[in-house]
Amino acid sequence: MTKLFGAIDLGATSGRVIAAVIGDDRFELTEIHRFVNQPIDSTSGLHWNFVGIMAEIAVGLKALGEFGDQAGMPIESVGVDTWAVDFGALDSKGNLLEAPRHYRDVRNQIGVADVQARIDSAQLFAINGLQHQPFNTIFQLAALRLQNPEQWSNIERILLLPDLISYQLTGHAVTEATNASTTGLFDASKKQWSDELLALVGLQPAQLAPIVQPGEEIGKLRREFVSSPALEATRVIAVASHDTASAVVGVPLDGRSTAFLSSGTWSLLGLELDAPVLTRSAMTQNFTNELGAGGRIRFLKNLSGLWLLSQSIEHWFATGVNQTATVESELKVLLDQAERERGGAIFDVTDPQFLVPGDMPLRIQVAIKRAGMAVPKTPAGIVRSILESLAASYSETIAALVAVTSTAISRINVVGGGSVNRLLCQMTANATGLPVLAGPVEATAVGNLLVQAQAAQLIGPSLEAGRALVRLRFELSEFQPQSPDLESQ
Repeated sequence: MTKLFGAIDLGATSGRVIAAVIGDDRFELTEIHRFVNQPIDSTSGLHWNFVGIMAEIAVGLKALGEFGDQAGMPIESVGVDTWAVDFGALDSKGNLLEAPRHYRDVRNQIGVADVQARIDSAQLFAINGLQHQPFNTIFQLAALRLQNPEQWSNIERILLLPDLISYQLTGHAVTEATNASTTGLFDASKKQWSDELLALVGLQPAQLAPIVQPGEEIGKLRREFVSSPALEATRVIAVASHDTASAVVGVPLDGRSTAFLSSGTWSLLGLELDAPVLTRSAMTQNFTNELGAGGRIRFLKNLSGLWLLSQSIEHWFATGVNQTATVESELKVLLDQAERERGGAIFDVTDPQFLVPGDMPLRIQVAIKRAGMAVPKTPAGIVRSILESLAASYSETIAALVAVTSTAISRINVVGGGSVNRLLCQMTANATGLPVLAGPVEATAVGNLLVQAQAAQLIGPSLEAGRALVRLRFELSEFQPQSPDLESQ
């Protein structure tokens, strides 16, 4: 049996609608629509262009329906995944009170101060098990309540971003569990909302939609999105809607000793476990416990990622330093040049100064100068330092994972955009001393689609069944640790 599915995969800089034919040992992806996702910087703060996002999703669904019509196959279902923590606040009529805030908005800091004044950090971690990040939903909500009490008093419901999109598509409001676990309002042990933390920020349980698990049906597409016969019976399925949770579903892990590294705007490095780790060492090492598909725990650390590289290239384009006509060609040229560079100064990629957009190359140079190292003067030298520093942060995190979980890690599986960055993959193998398996690059969409295929009973319900199909159908690359001399040859 073969069926056609759609994945709405929304990242912090771009979004895509992907079609997938799955079944009879087939797993064929076709990108139907891609669009740029840029925030809006206004006098009220940094927001997402949600109206624009929904307009682009509508275009993508129309194209998906046309694809299904041409193939003579109905669209079985679609699933939505996005980044975590951000949300929309709805009034009693189901309308957005304002465009969803961007997690990089500076307003979050007042929320951090408010929450930390109300609850000890150790007590907070004992409940939610989360790595401290200033943009966690709990801090965003505290900031909203303090700075806009009038809007706060009109909130009927809070929906996380993928759930907000699914609500627009179906008219049904739910909260998908893996994304709920990233908010800071979720009890990591009980796997449900924490009444104590909801009360801390002034939320009532009724203001949050019921929790659903990956694989549950949310509803059918509303008529306004049904533009062709192929979409007539299409269901919206709750996938692992936090994009990293979907990415981990799509990682072809072959055992619990393999670490996953979801490498994109952020780097999320960790292990899949059966239960949360809420020890003091886990807290002091700044690890996080988030839900994954199948009720498993994604025990990981959220590190900076290719954001450093993309922001640097964007700055060079803005200032005319670029050597080529497109971002893609510029990246290729710079990676080729960086590979020929000798060494690279290491800086702390987790420094908060790198969170916000701006002149990233200058910030990196200043950080290196303050650390007393030789400052790279060329774009290629800066790129080399970025990649070396990311690899160093991965090495430190692997060591901490081993110490905190007592797991002997045998390999790292890199997925996402970083999996096709061969220089970064090789540096990661060198820095960690572990073999690196790279791919699939489309792991987030793959994980999204695997959950839908399982809901349609095309493949077995276990994570292992889906991962076996990934190993069978996607090309993977392997990188063995090398000495610096071998790397340069």
